[in-house]
Amino acid sequence: MIPTQKTETVNFGTKGQVVIPRRLRREFEVEEGTKATVQATPEGILLKPITRAYIRSLRGSLKGTKAMEVFRAERKREREL
Repeated sequence: MIPTQKTETVNFGTKGQVVIPRRLRREFEVEEGTKATVQATPEGILLKPITRAYIRSLRGSLKGTKAMEVFRAERKREREL
């Protein structure tokens, strides 16, 4: 996936809705029902689609961290309550 350099203009609807151009939806594999994160940045609003490819890219990202140990300890603590 190569980020596009072409700038496109969109309009905001009354509820803040925006239609993402088809070319970009295809490029970033955005389908109906795709969720996205929305983040404020110094440059403006950053919209990141949460696609299958994105989720696959996260596999193994916590390897080598103590995330699973923390998770198990938290579950054990909750069971004891």
